[in-house]
Amino acid sequence: MEHYVTLFDSLFLPQGLALQSSLERHAVPYSLWILCMDGAAYEVLSQLRLRNVRLVRLAEVETAELLRVKGERSTGEYCWTVTPFTPRFVFGADATVHRVTYLDADLWFRAAPAPIFREFEQSGKQVLITDHAYAPEHDQTATHGRYCVQFITFTRNGGEPVRQWWQERCVEWCFARPENGKFGDQKYLDDWPERFSNQVHVLRHAEWTRAPWNVTESPYEQALFFHFHGLRLLTHDKVNLGGYPLSPELIDHVYAPYLACLARAVGALRSVGFEPRLQQHNGMLLTLKRLLFGTFAHRKRFVVKSLTLS
Repeated sequence: MEHYVTLFDSLFLPQGLALQSSLERHAVPYSLWILCMDGAAYEVLSQLRLRNVRLVRLAEVETAELLRVKGERSTGEYCWTVTPFTPRFVFGADATVHRVTYLDADLWFRAAPAPIFREFEQSGKQVLITDHAYAPEHDQTATHGRYCVQFITFTRNGGEPVRQWWQERCVEWCFARPENGKFGDQKYLDDWPERFSNQVHVLRHAEWTRAPWNVTESPYEQALFFHFHGLRLLTHDKVNLGGYPLSPELIDHVYAPYLACLARAVGALRSVGFEPRLQQHNGMLLTLKRLLFGTFAHRKRFVVKSLTLS
């Protein structure tokens, strides 16, 4: 039984449901803990009664130190500030949990994650992190960090000093801008393999963790999960796939299945009377048609595919 934790508000409910659906398909048995960052997310998820999901209200776990900095940070920055706390919330709620893996809500599993955990166990370490593994043309290591806060595993005991250090740093400073070698919650990971050399393992198989910034570096078929960074739902059932160039093959075999999963998620949300919120105000748009009969619209930097969310 693996325990995962993620956090999102009602804005990202479609992505959160897609993540849970992919775990149902590829990761049973598992438990997904969802920290609901607003009341609407908690109420909707409570109505949906998702399998293998445990809901946590933000107000029930916010600490005094979090509340002290909350007003100084944007919604996104506050989510980043809270991220290092999430494994602690799970460990505190269930004494039987041995390890917790934080997941970004816009991850989607394409295969079982078991190989990742086997490598982690063989390392003998207590914390697992993953490399951005940027393609050269998209390298943002200098500003956004070498390692990605997308899939991070902590064990209850040995991983706690690392998690606690990260938590303290994010309370001190966590903003959506590069500043003095920092960026959000993410640049803090840059020196972990040296600072915490006895505890931290960097996943060797970077090809298992793909995203639009690195998918050209290895065949997408090897990806155990894909990080749909920048994908946003728009008004009138339109979608923006983000700012990275995407090949038709990648959209056919990776993005199209995810869009179909998002469509089912939106349908589930509408079935309980919740209309998905606008996630972005601009971008390359295409009116959405039937997924299977949609057409591609190729641009220099954007590729968008039609999709029906009804």
